[in-house]
Amino acid sequence: MALNKFYRFGMIAMVVFSTSVSFGQKAVKGYPVAERLASYKKISLKTDTALLSEAERKCLVHLIKAAQKVDEIFWKQAFKEKSKALEGIKNDTLRRFVEINYGPWDRLNDDKPFLQGYGSKPKGGNFYPENFDINTVPPNFRQRLMLPYSIVKPLTKADLMPPPPPKKGEKPKMQEMPMMMERFPLTNGNEIGLVDYSTLYEKDIQLILQEMMKASAAIEKEDKLFSIYLRERAMSITSNQYIMSDIKWMTLKSHLDIVIGPIENYEDKLLGTKTSFEAYVLVRDREWGAKLEKYVSYLPELQANIPVEAAYKPEISNNTGVNQIDENGNIMPSGDMVDIQGYPPLQKPNASLSQLAVFDAVYYAGDCNAGSKTIAVNLPNDEVLQKYYGTRRSQLKNTMKAKFEEMVKPISLILVDPSQHKNILFDAFFANVMFHEVAHGLGVKNLVSDQNKTVREALGADYSAIEECKADVLGLYMVTQLFNKGELTGSLDDYYVTFVASVFRSVRFGAASAHGKANMITFNTLLNSGCIVAGKKGYTVNVVAMKSVIEKLAAELLHLQGDGDKSGVDKMLQERGIIKTSLQEDLAKLEKAKIPVDIIFDQGIDTLGLKAYDEAEKSKDKKEKK
Repeated sequence: MALNKFYRFGMIAMVVFSTSVSFGQKAVKGYPVAERLASYKKISLKTDTALLSEAERKCLVHLIKAAQKVDEIFWKQAFKEKSKALEGIKNDTLRRFVEINYGPWDRLNDDKPFLQGYGSKPKGGNFYPENFDINTVPPNFRQRLMLPYSIVKPLTKADLMPPPPPKKGEKPKMQEMPMMMERFPLTNGNEIGLVDYSTLYEKDIQLILQEMMKASAAIEKEDKLFSIYLRERAMSITSNQYIMSDIKWMTLKSHLDIVIGPIENYEDKLLGTKTSFEAYVLVRDREWGAKLEKYVSYLPELQANIPVEAAYKPEISNNTGVNQIDENGNIMPSGDMVDIQGYPPLQKPNASLSQLAVFDAVYYAGDCNAGSKTIAVNLPNDEVLQKYYGTRRSQLKNTMKAKFEEMVKPISLILVDPSQHKNILFDAFFANVMFHEVAHGLGVKNLVSDQNKTVREALGADYSAIEECKADVLGLYMVTQLFNKGELTGSLDDYYVTFVASVFRSVRFGAASAHGKANMITFNTLLNSGCIVAGKKGYTVNVVAMKSVIEKLAAELLHLQGDGDKSGVDKMLQERGIIKTSLQEDLAKLEKAKIPVDIIFDQGIDTLGLKAYDEAEKSKDKKEKK
């Protein structure tokens, strides 16, 4: 949303869930923790490090260390500090399951509590006080409290009391200083506080900054632009000012990459605005990426062809100009500026910065590592940047391949009719996922009737589920368009049957997941329309009928978004965003066959064979300290 992302204020604080019961150390009686843990398949996140230079290997070590610090911040956002969360849990299986879920709620089983002493997961995570109601905030303050890089906290007695005076000759200690924060009145006469991430997580962020600076220094001589980006992104995290580093990131085509910071809002199920910390450490697959470059030029045509009225598909520029980038990675002046309230003056590019890129993921941390693992990323999320600059759609090929081999194929052998097994192909899966990410950039970002209000604001916490569903079905619609143009190979049946098999994969994520809800809507729509039919040997996909249904569902979702139709979204989720009995029975077959629900990672410096570089850095640090 177009909020002021450049405001900063101070406070030293830590927030954890308010509860009268201490953190449990034993599983809820009867909860199948061992069985649930076994439903995750462990895979090793690797890349061919022989293709990396010495500088890149050294850089990679520091990027992974920065990501590890990000993981610690996400623990605090999702539950509490990791060491405290695991304290006293002696059972190794239970301990590992808490680690995977970043707390006591089973993320792929509708957030059911599995540790004694815990009830339902708070919708607002650690972003808001317990039982927070935005309606108790005067209307003129609400948008401020919804800033994406801040948390709302109750004011304690300590916040309201002046600090004790220092003893004679002593300076005031930091922890005794009064908390500096924005304070807002509530309609009930109480007050609420607002504190930004860069202050709340200051100690962790300083450690991230150190590792990012070391990574920058390691790669500076070999890739100056990436080195500059790493420094600027590190400073973004310390200041909550992400716009300029996001733009710089979109200009990069470096061999190494890192996505890092507070990015997605899936964890905030109360208002859907607060962002969670995460990090992906990536190595670019240039060969696969080169195959995709041609598709970027089709974006304006694909937008023009989406099945809704003109008002619901704003024109995407087909500017064929060339962006000039200076030696520091900045876009050189083109004469046009983007001047929007709440943003710094931005240099408008001569052409879109949109990319389709392919990477091997070598480290996941934080939000993207919690529950279901991401296999593709479309960023940045900021609607203004998307409009004027575009997005980068990054496919994480090694993770995607693992999910296809470990889940999509085995699921299809059980739930898809044998006559269509030949249509379950990785290339089709890759294309469907890729155009899912492309589809995030299509459609409207602001309401048709009110250009000052974003779709995200209008739909609130339900935005993510509807956006994921739109991306799924509109992505398949675009695949159909490109196939008809002769730009995709194979049979159209490959893409549709593989799509249905993947729906079965994602619906297992459950109702607590935006992706799970999205796939429930899709599955129930396809089933109700008769274009997938259950038989004794599995489901048969009627591709001809499904093409029409996908087009209609895409239009329905685009209209809900463009109109900001919250009641229509609620109705869709209530009627189609549920797992019905017949589907439960089908999913039970997958459980019985012990097909993984998702994957977990063996990842890190040792996994990549970079321990020697890490040890060398530690030795260097020791010498410097002496």
